Amino acid sequence: KMSVLSLTFHSTSNISSSWDHYTENTLFEMIENLMDVENYILSDVESDMINEGKNTNLLLMFDNTEKRQEFIDIELKNITERIEDQFGDEVMVFATLLNPKQK
Repeated sequence: KMSVLSLTFHSTSNISSSWDHYTENTLFEMIENLMDVENYILSDVESDMINEGKNTNLLLMFDNTEKRQEFIDIELKNITERIEDQFGDEVMVFATLLNPKQK
């Protein structure tokens, strides 16, 4: 059964251009090299609720919940550590597990 993970990266306005560059290059390359991801969508989030900074969303689709959990345990930690190393607390990462009822 398909399993989905939504990652939201909230970046502060201080690092806007460097975050855009990072998502278009480094983050994109990391995503392209992920083995167990069937499909993904990397998006800028438009929202009236965000006054400061910006949200970027990465929607990842997996074949099953086991592959998603493996990603969370291993790859998500690596991605989060790389982002923290580069941006410190200027970028926060939020993970939301989505369990589709229908598709």
